[in-house]
Amino acid sequence: MTDDTVRLSMIGQVLRGRWRTLVALALLGALVGAGSSVILSPGYRTTSNVLLQGPREADELLTQAEVATSSVVLDRAAAVLGRGSGADLRDRVSTTVAQGNVITIAATDDSAEHAQQVADQVAQEFVKYSTQVLASTGDAAVKVAQERRETLRQQVAQTNQRITELAEKVSDGTTSVETVQLRTELAALRSSIEQAMSTLNATDTTSGGLGSMVVMGAAERPTSAAAPTLPQLALGGAALFFVFGLLGHLFAARTDRRLRDEEEIGAALGGPVLATVDIPDIADEPDPEAKPSLRAKLLGDDKPWNIRRIDVTPDEIDGDVHYRRLVSRLPRRRLLVLVAEGDHAARTAATRIAGLAGRRFTVVTVAPARPVVEDQTAEGVLVVLGLGTRTAWELVGVAEACADAGLAVVGAALIRPVRPTRAPGAKPGKQAGKDREALAGTP
Repeated sequence: MTDDTVRLSMIGQVLRGRWRTLVALALLGALVGAGSSVILSPGYRTTSNVLLQGPREADELLTQAEVATSSVVLDRAAAVLGRGSGADLRDRVSTTVAQGNVITIAATDDSAEHAQQVADQVAQEFVKYSTQVLASTGDAAVKVAQERRETLRQQVAQTNQRITELAEKVSDGTTSVETVQLRTELAALRSSIEQAMSTLNATDTTSGGLGSMVVMGAAERPTSAAAPTLPQLALGGAALFFVFGLLGHLFAARTDRRLRDEEEIGAALGGPVLATVDIPDIADEPDPEAKPSLRAKLLGDDKPWNIRRIDVTPDEIDGDVHYRRLVSRLPRRRLLVLVAEGDHAARTAATRIAGLAGRRFTVVTVAPARPVVEDQTAEGVLVVLGLGTRTAWELVGVAEACADAGLAVVGAALIRPVRPTRAPGAKPGKQAGKDREALAGTP
């Protein structure tokens, strides 16, 4: 499976074979997501808007937004609310600058009522504090500006008087092109000065309202918690853990180094592969010699998830015929039938092979990590293993253990579990003929 591409059929095999594990991972993810809601869920959220009247620069709006979350404003709001200090509100209050000289103050809290109170109180304290600052620092600047504007008005009045005098002198009984042109230029100059004075007066009028701020109504009481909520985090955690579990199984299948090719298995053992036999694997069939753990009982992960499913009945898979052919090909001498621990299918097949051969064969179980063969009176070893259950190094270790005991590997029998999908007496499907022909077992 290392070189196979990930197909939808493989995903279906994972879902069928490991659905309990995936469900357990999804439940764990839901618990983790629900637990993370204590940190990630903001609670209830609402906003209050403050309008800054008059023309404002962008930098000034940003400065006012920073003032709204300053320690002075938050301390005053916390004191009025009776909820600790401003530091307790710092993580619950944020500001943004909207279009139209509007500063939006957002507040979050564990309850909708508290969130509304925080937003309203911070907005009110912000307006009060900004008004005080502008009033205390702006009086001197406004006075100086007014004096300069008054001086400018006096200079403009003197200039207008001088223009009038010049116009009267030019128009004293003389008419020429030069005098007409001069009078026109003086009239245009007077119009420009009057327009500048109008602009100055308008500026003087609006400058008195630069510091005006107003709260645009009370904040709305939120009717539901802000995202991400506890159900959303729980659902997201369940989906995330489920997907990670599925991808983990697929990644493990892609990186699996256990051998499935007969030639590679034979080369690792140092002996020929004598037979490949399909045996039925019943999903609910217990392992009589194994002691399943609580995890295996709950999750059902003690068997491979990628067992092939074929459209035949269990009775159509007759392994005895192939076992007899295998025994007839073996030398008539005392052999050890070697099985690795944890290989239920191979142990079942080895027991049946030994039963057909009589007392000549002895079933021996070895640890695949550190195989040791102690029986040195036998005349050879027949290795029985499930297809795709051992790596090349594990098989090399088994061959070396046999060599250390002075025994030669006469051959190997590969057992491939398949899962019948049709009950006895059921009508075969379209795939039944191909599945029956594809059954292994021809020595």
